[in-house]
Amino acid sequence: MTTYFQLLYTLQCHKSPTIDLGIVGDVVHAGRVVKRPKQEDGRRLHEATIQLLEQQQNLCGLLREVGNPDVCNVLSTGEQKQADGVSPAFSGSLLVCELRHQASRTGVPVAALAVKMVLERLTEITGSEEEEEEDEDDNERRRLLTSSQRVQLCVLLESGKELLSQGALCPKLLWQEYRRDQRLPKLEVVYHLHVYSVLTLKHILENDDGVRSWLASQLKTLCSWTPPPGEDQTRQVQQKVLSTVVGVLVGTGFELSREPAGPDRRTSQLCCSVLDDVLFWLLDAVEKNLMLQTDGRGAEQWIRIFDASLCGVSASADALQRFFTHSLTHTLTYKPRLTVSDAITLQNEWTFAKASRLVTSLFRKLAVMFSVEQLLRHLQQVLETHEVNWKHVLCFLSTLLVYNPCAEPSLRELLSRLLSSAFEGYDLENLITAFLLARQGALEGPGIFPSYSDWFKMSFGGGSSCHAASKKSLVFLLKFLSDLVPFEPPQYLKVHILHPPYVPMKHRSLLMEYVSLAKTRLADLKCQAVQDVEKAVSLFESTGRISATVMEASIFRRPYFLTRFLPTLLKPRVLPVKADARMSFIEALKTADKIPAAQYSSYVESCQKQRQQDCGYSFEMSAQLSRISHTLSVVFSGRPDKLIERSIIKLHASAPPSSSELHVKAANEVLRNFCQCVLDASRANPLNKQSLWASRFVSMLLGNTQLLSSLLHRLWDLFHNQGPSLSAAHILGLAVFVVHLHVSTSHGPLVQLDPALLPEPVPVGDALSLALVCSTHANMLFCVRFCVAAVCYGMCRADSLPQLQQQDYIVTSFYKKLLYLIPRLLPEARRAPVTAAGPVSEDEEENLPGLWSSATDANNSWRKTARHLWRHPAFSQLGQTPRYQWLTEELRVRRSEDALSDPERQEYQQWACLELYLSCPEDQGGCGGDMNSLCCHLLNAVIDQSSRSGADVRDFLFELVSDRCSAAAASLSVSAELHTQHTVNTWNRVLLALPAVMFIKVKTEGGRTTLDVNRLIEHVNQHQRKACSPAGLLSFRLTAHLLRAVLCAGVRCGRPADEVNRSWSQISLHCPLLLVSTAHWWERLYPLLLSLWRRLCDGESVPKQLQLLADCQSWACSLEKGPSPTSVPAASPLLLAASLHHACRYNQDFSTALNTLRPERVNQHRQVLVFLLFLCVNDYLSALLYPQETIHQRSRTLCADLLPALVDSADWLLIFKSNEQQGVYQPITMVTTDEFTRLMPWAFYSLLLQQSAELRRKTVCCPGFLHTAVLCYASLLQLFLDGHELPTTSNPSDNQILNDAKKFLLSAIAETSPAALSSSQLTQLESQCADLDPEVSAALLVHLNPPSLSPEMDFL
Repeated sequence: MTTYFQLLYTLQCHKSPTIDLGIVGDVVHAGRVVKRPKQEDGRRLHEATIQLLEQQQNLCGLLREVGNPDVCNVLSTGEQKQADGVSPAFSGSLLVCELRHQASRTGVPVAALAVKMVLERLTEITGSEEEEEEDEDDNERRRLLTSSQRVQLCVLLESGKELLSQGALCPKLLWQEYRRDQRLPKLEVVYHLHVYSVLTLKHILENDDGVRSWLASQLKTLCSWTPPPGEDQTRQVQQKVLSTVVGVLVGTGFELSREPAGPDRRTSQLCCSVLDDVLFWLLDAVEKNLMLQTDGRGAEQWIRIFDASLCGVSASADALQRFFTHSLTHTLTYKPRLTVSDAITLQNEWTFAKASRLVTSLFRKLAVMFSVEQLLRHLQQVLETHEVNWKHVLCFLSTLLVYNPCAEPSLRELLSRLLSSAFEGYDLENLITAFLLARQGALEGPGIFPSYSDWFKMSFGGGSSCHAASKKSLVFLLKFLSDLVPFEPPQYLKVHILHPPYVPMKHRSLLMEYVSLAKTRLADLKCQAVQDVEKAVSLFESTGRISATVMEASIFRRPYFLTRFLPTLLKPRVLPVKADARMSFIEALKTADKIPAAQYSSYVESCQKQRQQDCGYSFEMSAQLSRISHTLSVVFSGRPDKLIERSIIKLHASAPPSSSELHVKAANEVLRNFCQCVLDASRANPLNKQSLWASRFVSMLLGNTQLLSSLLHRLWDLFHNQGPSLSAAHILGLAVFVVHLHVSTSHGPLVQLDPALLPEPVPVGDALSLALVCSTHANMLFCVRFCVAAVCYGMCRADSLPQLQQQDYIVTSFYKKLLYLIPRLLPEARRAPVTAAGPVSEDEEENLPGLWSSATDANNSWRKTARHLWRHPAFSQLGQTPRYQWLTEELRVRRSEDALSDPERQEYQQWACLELYLSCPEDQGGCGGDMNSLCCHLLNAVIDQSSRSGADVRDFLFELVSDRCSAAAASLSVSAELHTQHTVNTWNRVLLALPAVMFIKVKTEGGRTTLDVNRLIEHVNQHQRKACSPAGLLSFRLTAHLLRAVLCAGVRCGRPADEVNRSWSQISLHCPLLLVSTAHWWERLYPLLLSLWRRLCDGESVPKQLQLLADCQSWACSLEKGPSPTSVPAASPLLLAASLHHACRYNQDFSTALNTLRPERVNQHRQVLVFLLFLCVNDYLSALLYPQETIHQRSRTLCADLLPALVDSADWLLIFKSNEQQGVYQPITMVTTDEFTRLMPWAFYSLLLQQSAELRRKTVCCPGFLHTAVLCYASLLQLFLDGHELPTTSNPSDNQILNDAKKFLLSAIAETSPAALSSSQLTQLESQCADLDPEVSAALLVHLNPPSLSPEMDFL
C-alpha cells in the first residue's frame, strides 16, 4: 500500500503543477505509480496531494510510516536504512513540516504535538506487551521488549532524535508526560532513550523526584529475570542495559564534585543510594541462598556488572575505584550481628572452601582494581572505625589469600602492626583482630599461610615477644586467652597448652592458671561426645537399630565420628558376662563396617587387659586394707570403754568420753577419706558397676571396737551438732558409711545409748538416727538430705541382691524419718502417700532416672531427688506404713524455727490427722477411721510431752516472749518501744506467778548434774534490760524471783553450793544487769535468800558467791566512816562499784570513800571509780527523763566529785564511747537501755560544761580526750538531726547544750597539741564531721594537721 510519505516524496520530486488528479487517484488507490508523470502534471499533483494530506490528521499514522526497517537486524546502519527507504533526515524534516502545519492550524505548540505523537507511538509499541503481562505471574513477566518491539522503538527514537535536532521535541516535556500516569518506566525504554540521546539517564536522575523508588526496583527485577531460551540477542541487550545504567550511576555518584553543596551533590547521593540498595539486595540474596539453597541467578547477574571494562565507559577510573571501595566497605559492615565470641566459635565454617561462591565472586570483582597492600590497609581501617560483619571480613581475607599468592607477607606485616599496637596501648580490639585474622589465614592451609601453631610460637614464644616486656603485658595476654576459653575450638586450646607463650619463671603461676582452665574446657568438650554416645546407645536399646544421626555422622562428620565418637564409645572396660546395650550397639556398628578393624581389635584387647587388672586390683585392695588395719590397730590399741557385753558398744549421747587428740584426728581422717572415695567412685562408674571396696573397708573397721567407738561418737557429734554445716559430699559419704555399718549388724556389735534413750541395745543405724533431730528448719533439711541419700544408696546397692538380703541395706529408722519429713516439706507428696499397694504406671517408672545417680548429681536439688524417691515403686515396696511416732516428732518442732509458716503448718497437721492418721488402719499405726481414737492419741502425746520435762515449757515461754518482743523491736518508733515495754511488763506478771525453778535448766552431763543459765542470761540481756524502770535496775520482786530460781535449781544438783557458785559466777560475768540489781537490793534480798538456803540445805554453809555479795555491801558501808582495816573483797570492779553506788547514793559525804579509793594507788580502784561514774551518769540521765529533783542533784554532785579523781586517766572517757571501744568496761552496755546508751554523748557535754574552768582545762589535757569529745559531739549533732528529743532541765543553759558544746570543742581543738591525734584518727574525725559540721572539720584540719607531720611516723 502506497504510504503518505511516498506521496510527500513524490510531491517534492515533481514540482510541476500540471499533474492530473486522476494520476493521484491511481497512485492512491492502485498503490503504485503506473507511469512517470509528465512535467505539465506537476502543478495538479501538488494540489491534489496537499488536499489529500489535509484530510488525514493522524500524526501517529504519519510517524508509523517512517522507514521500512528490517525486523531481523535492529543494529543495521543508517546507510542501509537510507538505501532501503526514506532517509531519517528527510523523514524528520517532513514530520517537522507537518507538525508546524498542524500547530498553525490548532494553536498547539509544536513541542507539545511532537511529545504527544512520540508517546502515542511509544504506547502503541509497548502497550500490547503490557496488556499480555497483566494476567501473568510476576516472576513470569517479560522484563525486556521483543525483537519486533525493539526495532520499532529504535526507528521511533531515530525520528525523535531528528525532531530533537530540529528543535521540535522537548526532552523535559517528553519525560513529564511519560511519567504523568505514575507508570513505572521500562528500563530498556530508558536505556534506548539514553543511547539515542533523546533523553539521557543523567537528566532523568536530576529531574525525576521519584527515580529512587523505581530505578532500584527495576534493576533488581531485571537482574532476577532470565530471557527465554534461544533469545541470545535479548541476553546481550539485558547485559548492555544493566552495564549502561550502572555506568551512569557510578559516573554520576562517585565523580568528585567541585560544589559539595550544589545540586550535583544531591544527584550523587541519589546514585549512591540506588547502588547501595541493590548491593544490600544482593547480600540479602546471598544470605537467603545459603540458608534456603535458593537460586541466586539475580545476584550472579549483578555481580557481573562489577567489571571495570563494562562500567569504565561512563565512569572514570578514579570514580570506579571509589565505587569499588565504597561497595567493599558496605559489604564488610553489612548487618554486623555476629559478636567476637561468635566469630571465634564459628570461624572454622567461614573458610574459602565453605564460603558462598557468590560472596567470593563479589570480593574478587571488588578487589581487582587494588593492590594487596591497599586492600589490607582498607580492611584495617574498616575494622578500626566500623562495626563489622565478621563472617564477611574473614571470607574476604580468605579470598584475598587464595587468589593473591603475594598476600601472605602483607598479612604477616599487618598482624605484626596489630600486635604491637595492642600491647603498646593494651588495646583489646587490635589483639582480637590479630588472632582472628591469623586463624583465618591458617585455616586456608600451610600452602597459603603458616599454621596457627607456627604463628603463635613465632608471635609469643620468645623472650622478645610483645607480651614479654612487662608483667602487665603478660597479664593482658593471659587474661585475653582466658576470656576466649569458653568459646575456643579445641584445636586452639591444644596449641596454647602444648606451645604456651613465653613466661618468666617468677610469673609461672599465672600461666598455670590458664593451662588449668584450658584443660578443664577440653575435658568439658569431651563430655559432649559422652552425651552423644549415651544417647545413641539409648536409642539403639529402645529401637534395636542404629540411629540415622549416627549413620550420617559416620559419613558427613567422619572426623568427629572417628576421633571423638568412636574413642568414647570404645573406652576399655570390664565387659559383662551377658551383653548389655553398649556391647550390642558396638557389635551392630562393627557389622555395618562403621568401626575400623584395627580400632575394634585394640578395644577388645584393652577390655581383656582391664579384666586382668581388676583381678589384680582385688588382690591389691586386700593388701592395702591389711596395711590400713594394722596402722589403725597401732593407733587404737586398747579397749574403747567398759563393755556391757562382748558385742555391745556404749555410746555416750550427752557427753562423749574424753579421747586423745590422735584418736580424734584418726577418726576424722577415716571419715573424710571414705567420703572422698565415695565421691570419686560415683563419678567413675554407676553404682551397680562399682567394686565391693566400701563393704570390705567397713568390715575391716569392725574388728577394732575402740576405733568403732570413736567413729560412732564422732558421727553422733556430726549428726546432732554439726549436721546443717555439712557439705553435700560429706552427707553422701557419711550416708554410705552408715548404711554399710548397718549392714554389718549381723556380725557386728550393737549400740547401747547413755543416757538410755532406748530400752535395749540397737543396731548402729537405729542408734545414730536418734541424733537426727527434726526440731528446726536447718535440722529438718539436713535430716531429709541424709536419709534420702542413705535410702537411695541402700535401694540401689540391694537391687542386685536376693530378696531376703535387700532389707539389710535399708535402715528402717531412716525410712521412718522420710515418711515424716517428705510429706511435711513437699506438699505435692501428700497427694500420693506411700502404700505398699500403690500403683505406679510403667511410663512413670521408666521415666525415673537412677536413684543414686539422681542423688549424686550436683545439678539436682534435694527436692527433686526426694520426689523421685517418693514416686519410685521400690520405695513403696519397702513395707507397709510403720507405726512411726508422728505426733512425737511434730510436738518437738520449734514453731519459731520451723520450715513451715503457721498457715502451712496448720494445713499439714490437718492433712496428717484427718487424711493420713485417721484413715490408716490400726494395725499400721493409724486410727482406723475412729475420731475418738485420734483424739486420745493427740491428748496422750501432749500429756506425755509435758510430763517428760519442764524444759519444753520453759523454752516455749522464752521463745514466745522473744518472738513478740522481736516483732515489736523491728520498728524503731516510740509506739514500738512502748509496746515492747508493755509486753515485758505483762510477761513479768506471768513469770512471777510461775515457780521460780522452772526458769533454770537442770541437765546431766557425764553422770554429773549441772545448771544451765544461758537461756535466762539471754532473756535478761535482750528483753528485761530494755523494759526495766528506772533504766539499769530490775525490780526487787523480779530480782528476788530469779535468785530464788538459782538457789532452788542448785539444790537439785549433787553439790548445791558449788553449782550455785558456778552459776552465779557465770551470771556476774555475762549478765551485769542482774548483778547490779542484786547489789542494789541486797539489804532486802539477803535475809530472804539466807532463809531460803537454810530451809533447802539444812546445815550447809552459805555459797561463797552469796557471802561475797554480803562482804561487798559491808565494805561499801565501811568506807563512809573512813579508812577501813577490812581489805577490798575479791569481787569484780562492777560489783564493788554497784555496792558503793548504793551505799553513797543517799550519803551526803562521799569524800572519805573517794580518798580511800584514789585511782593512783591501785589499778582496781580506778576501774571501780569508772564503773561508779557510769552508774552515776545513768542516774543523772534517769533523773532527767523521769524528773526527781533530789536524785538529779545527788547524781550531778557525785559526778562532779568523781571527775577530778579520774581526770588524769583516760579510762573515764571509755564509758562515753561505742561498745567495741570500751575494753574492760564493755559490760556497761548490758546494764542500761539502748536509749540511754544513745544519750551518753549528751550526758558527756552536759556534765562537763557544768564543771569549773580549771577542771575543764584538765580534762582537755587528758589523753584521748579530744578524740572522745569530737565523737560525742558528732553523735550529739546526729541526735538533733534525727529529731531525737533530748532531755531538758530547769537550768536554762542546758537548752543551749549544742552551741555550748561546739564552743567548748573548738577551744579544745585550738588548745590541743597536734600529737594528740594520730593521722588515722584525724582522718576518721574529719570524714565524720565533714557533712555534720564543716566548721569543726576545718578546725581539725587547720590546727591538728600541720604539713610537716609525717604520716609514716604515725605508728610511733
